[in-house]
Parts: sequence; C-alpha cells; structure tokens
Amino acid sequence: MITFLSRRIAAAIPILIGVSIVVFITIKIIPGDPIASLLGPTSTPEARSELTARLGLNRALPIQYFSWIGHTVRGDLGNSIAKQTAVRPLVFDAFKNTLILTLFAAILAFAAGLLLGAIAALRRGKISAAISNAISLFSISVPQYSIALLLIIYLATGTGWFPSAGMYNAIGGGGWGDLFAHIVLPGISAALVPAGIIARMFRSVVIDVMSMDFIDSMRARGLSERKILWHAFHNTMPTLLTIAGLQLGYLLGGVIFVETIFAWPGLGLLVYQSITQRDLPVIQAGVIVSALAFVLINLIVDALHATIDPRVRA
Repeated sequence: MITFLSRRIAAAIPILIGVSIVVFITIKIIPGDPIASLLGPTSTPEARSELTARLGLNRALPIQYFSWIGHTVRGDLGNSIAKQTAVRPLVFDAFKNTLILTLFAAILAFAAGLLLGAIAALRRGKISAAISNAISLFSISVPQYSIALLLIIYLATGTGWFPSAGMYNAIGGGGWGDLFAHIVLPGISAALVPAGIIARMFRSVVIDVMSMDFIDSMRARGLSERKILWHAFHNTMPTLLTIAGLQLGYLLGGVIFVETIFAWPGLGLLVYQSITQRDLPVIQAGVIVSALAFVLINLIVDALHATIDPRVRA
C-alpha cells in the first residue's frame, strides 16, 4: 500500500506544478492593470512605479514565478492587493465555508443519486424507473444558476421559508439552525448536477452487476433478494468511490456560480470578487488551494479503492 500511495503522490506533483504554471500564465495575460485598479486612475506614474517595484511586478516572469511558487510552498501566500491583508487567512476561511457547502451538497447528491439510480436499475420497464431517469436527466441538463434563481424566487422571496443570501443572519442568528436555513437552497442548487451524474452511473453499474453469473448462482442457491442486493451493492463500491472523488472535486471547484448567486462567503465568491478587482495574489492562492484539495481527494479515493480491491495496487 505504501508503494502504491508513493506512486500516486509522485504522479500528483507534476500535476500541481503544471496547474501552478497555467494559473501564473493565465493571470499574467488577463487584461487590466492591478496597480492602476489599486491606486485609482488619478495616481501618478511615480506612485505606480513604486508600487510595481514593491510588489515585484517589474521583474522577469520566470523570476516572478519561482519567487511566488517558493513562497507558496513555504505557506506564504502573499498579501491581498485590494484588501491589504494576508491572503492565507482570507483563502482558508473562504475554503472552510466552501467545504461546508460542498459536504452538504455531496450528502444530498449521493442520497438522491443512489436512490434514483437504484430505482432506475431495479425497476426497469416500470413507470417509477421512467420517472427516475427523467429526473436524473433533467438535473444534468438544467444549468445550476437557473435553478438557483428559481429557488430564490419561489422558496426565498415568494414564501420566505429560507433566506436568499449569506451564511448567517447579519443581525443576531448564528448557530447550526441558522446555518442550516442558509445552506438549504445553495446546497440543493449545487447538488443537482452531481446527483444526476451519480444516478446515471449507478444505474449502469447496478445493471451490469445484476447481469453477472454470480447473481444467478446466488439465486440458484436460494439466497434472498436482500442478500443478493447486498452482494451486488458491495461489487459496485469501487465504481462508487471513483464517482465520489470526481463529484467532490467538481463541487469544490464548481460552486462558484452558486456561491455568487447566494452570496455564500466561500472560495468561489472570493476568487470571483478578486478577478473583478484584479487581486492577483488571492486569485492565484484560491486556484492553487482548489487544485491541491482536488488532488488530495483523489489520493484518498485511490487509497480507499486499493483497500477495497487489492488488485488495483498492481
């Protein structure tokens, strides 16, 4: 197992390096001048030159990259240009909020996806299976932001059942009850696409497993359908783990629209605001943290997969 994980970690390092290079180059080619946006249009050339030199933006690009990546590896993510504060607490506080939303959405997505997929696979030819397939296809096809807007219109503004923005009430509130009320609508919006994907893939896996010879053998031996289904579900675990890793990574990096619409103070909203402000250190740190989280999730999934199915280690 140690050798297997070492190979996975060694393969992840070039991916992170590649991500850092792409992020650095992309940031540099984005139109706009962060110095001008920070100092304002009335700033003097001397002031802009002084701030450019202080931030190291006048050095050659390779030197800027190696300086940035060296500080990042040591945990120094720099200072926010727009907020004039350290980037690390900003990014990690926002990432914590994104992680809360991601875990809640993942629970909803897996519960709904497994239920819909099981119904579609085990009740083929019946109306319940057709309804399940239609729901999963609908959740994949409809954009998240359109569902988010509908939820705000009907369940927040229309009925007042749920708040439409934020993570806690601005005045008073707080606690788990307040957090749950605020997370329901963004959680549903974020969970729609993963739930549909999980349902479609779980349906296919269950159908494949139920058509295998060992299922017929267990039926011939007189095992109950409950035990047969349990063995079939056990054989779907490796595929479910792979799906889980991919969808968790998707949620971590793909909730930017949901966070923006619901003003959820997560990493996606922070990066979006930083893009509009040309706050380069925050953008770079946010993307790197998201990439690192995605790689760690996949490492954990690989370790669990190798534990369940030792053949993977080879």
